[in-house]
Amino acid sequence: MESCLIVICGLPATGKTTVARLIVEDLKAAYLRVDTIETAIARAQHRRTLITGGEGYEVAYHLAADQLRLSLDVVVECVNPIQVTREAWLEVARRCNVKLLEVELVCSDLEEHRHRLENRTLDVVGMRNPSWQEVQDREYEPWHRKHLQLDTARLRPSESAERIITHMSRLGVF
Repeated sequence: MESCLIVICGLPATGKTTVARLIVEDLKAAYLRVDTIETAIARAQHRRTLITGGEGYEVAYHLAADQLRLSLDVVVECVNPIQVTREAWLEVARRCNVKLLEVELVCSDLEEHRHRLENRTLDVVGMRNPSWQEVQDREYEPWHRKHLQLDTARLRPSESAERIITHMSRLGVF
């Protein structure tokens, strides 16, 4: 059985944390949350935000590789909004000779998405919740390769997690 790198991404408040934690619990996998890494870096620098925004991803790439080399499955949760970050995850999987499953969570019901964002409780000390306008204005490039896309407006978190596990099985990870 080979390890797998599972990257769960999407805009803020699409359900990434909830779904990722269900997958981690089921697989007993390593869990990396880029928000946690970025917030810790910013706090260590006595800043409110990061200087470039790339620091958290860079740390996560290396931590993921460390865990994959230990033959652990790794679940990464991040926005992953641009092609450069998506390619970097692909490179991590190639370097570690593991399968990559890219999952994009979307919330097609904009009213529900906004409600989730504005009513969520943040569990990372020092993390700032973006405004709805910031989420709408955020750079988020279209995908140029095949990936699993799940609509959390139509699926409960447990259903999304189940589909991810089923997809992993199809990839031959189990």
